Amino acid sequence: MSFDFNTLYRHLVENELLRAIVILFLSGAGFLVAKKVVVETAHRFSARTSNTLDDLLSQYRVYNLAAYAVALFILHLGVQFLPTFAPVAERLVSVGWVVLVAVLLDRLLSVGVAFYERHPIAREHPIKGYVQIVKIFIYAAAVIIGLASLLNRSPWVFLSGLGAVSAILLIIFRHTLLSFVASFQIVSQDLFRIGDWIEMPKYGADGEVVDIALHTIKVQNWDKTIVVIPTYKFLEESFKNWRGMELAGGRRIKRAILVDQATVKLLDEELLARLKKVHLLRDYLRDKLQEIEAYNRAHGIDTAASPLNGRRLTNLGTFRIYIEEYLRHHPKIRKDMTLMVRQLAPTPQGLPLEVYCFVADTRWVPYERVQADIFDHILSTAGEFDLRVYQMPTGNDLREGLKALMEGPSTSPEKNP
Repeated sequence: MSFDFNTLYRHLVENELLRAIVILFLSGAGFLVAKKVVVETAHRFSARTSNTLDDLLSQYRVYNLAAYAVALFILHLGVQFLPTFAPVAERLVSVGWVVLVAVLLDRLLSVGVAFYERHPIAREHPIKGYVQIVKIFIYAAAVIIGLASLLNRSPWVFLSGLGAVSAILLIIFRHTLLSFVASFQIVSQDLFRIGDWIEMPKYGADGEVVDIALHTIKVQNWDKTIVVIPTYKFLEESFKNWRGMELAGGRRIKRAILVDQATVKLLDEELLARLKKVHLLRDYLRDKLQEIEAYNRAHGIDTAASPLNGRRLTNLGTFRIYIEEYLRHHPKIRKDMTLMVRQLAPTPQGLPLEVYCFVADTRWVPYERVQADIFDHILSTAGEFDLRVYQMPTGNDLREGLKALMEGPSTSPEKNP
C-alpha cells in the first residue's frame, strides 16, 4: 500500500483540527529534538570546560529552557495556519512566552547568586534575600502580563485594581515584608554573616549560620542538627553573636571552684616556710611580708600577743595570688585582656573562688583543653595550701563515716597507753 501525500495534503487544507494536531506533534517533536541535541550538548560542553559560570548554568538548568523555547516557537509559527483557533492559541502562546521569560530570569538570578557566593565578600554581604525579592516582583509581573495577554486587556487595568486589594495583599505578604525589612537590617547593620556562631535559645539555635535567605535563616547546630528560623524573628527576639569573641582573639574562662570555708586560716610558720619554696610565690611573699612587717612596726602592733593583732597572710589569699601568677605565666592565656581570680559571695556549699581570664585560642576543642588543664592544676594544688575543695558527700563518704562510728575509738596499746 503506497502513501498518498496528495490525499494527506488535501485533508490538512480542509481539516483545521488535523492541522492543529500536526502542529502540536511538530512542537512536541521539536521539544524532544532540542532537548536531545541542543540541551545535552550544552551540558556535555559545560562539563568539559574549566569555566565556573557554564557549570552553574548547567546546574540550574538554564540550558533546558532552550527546548521549551523551540516548542513555543513552532507553536507561534503554526498558529497562523489555524484561523479558527488563532485568537485563543495566540494568547496561550503569549502566556507561554511570559512564563518562559520569568523562569529564565529566575534561573539566571540563581546562577548570579551562586556565582557571587563563591567569593569571600558573600560571607559579609549576602544578597540572597534581595534577589528573592526581585524574583517575587518578576513572578508578580509575569502573572499580571500573563492575565492581560490571556484576557486581551491592558496590564494597567490590573495594576489600577491593586489599590482596592492593597489591604488584602498586605495581610498575604505580611511575613514577606517583615522578612525583607529584617534581612535589610541584618545586612546593613552587619548583625551576623554566613559562618558566624549565633545563639538563639528560644528556637534551639546554637551553631553556625549556613544560609541567609529572604524568609528563613538556617543555622547548623554543633550537634549537626539544622534549625530554620523565620528572618523576621530577628527583629522581635534577641540573639547572641560570638563573632566579637573570634575577632578579639580571646575566649573567656569564667568558672569557679568551691572552697571549704572551714579550711581557711592564717598562715602559720610551717605553711609559710613551705610556700616560700614555690617559685611563683617567692617574690610575692618576700614583698608582702616586708610590707606587713613595716605596717605593723609603724603602728606599734605586737603580733606575738595575739594572732588577731595586725595584718597577716591567709592561705586562701595566698592561693588566689598563686592562681593569678600561674595564669600570667601560662603561654595560652591572653595577658592583655582581663585576668583575675576573685571571691564571690559565700554559699552553703562553700566559698566560690572564680577564675576570669581569656584563652588565646578561640577554637572550641583547644579552648576546652586549656580550661581543663588549668582547673586540673588548681584542684590538685589546693591541698598544698591546706585548703579543701568542697564536694557534696557521696554514698561512699557516708558509708566510711558510719563504719568509723560503729567501730568506735581504737583500743590498741599504741594509741591508748
